[in-house]
Amino acid sequence: MENSSTTNWETAVLDGGPAHGVRTRVADRPRLIQVTYPCPSDGVEDGARVEAVYLYRRDHAVTTAPLRYGFDAASP
Repeated sequence: MENSSTTNWETAVLDGGPAHGVRTRVADRPRLIQVTYPCPSDGVEDGARVEAVYLYRRDHAVTTAPLRYGFDAASP
């Protein structure tokens, strides 16, 4: 387990898509952030979940906080 006192946490803002305007904290500037939303489902068995998945890619032009992550419209 990594020591949280040595992790570089920064504020990031999500731009566009279903999570537009959400502010979060990220560690070590990941290239992608995945956002999921639960989907209603009928007849799901064995504890399975159905979720919509959206990807946000880091804007490398932004180098200071808050970092910016743009919605990837091509995400699955």
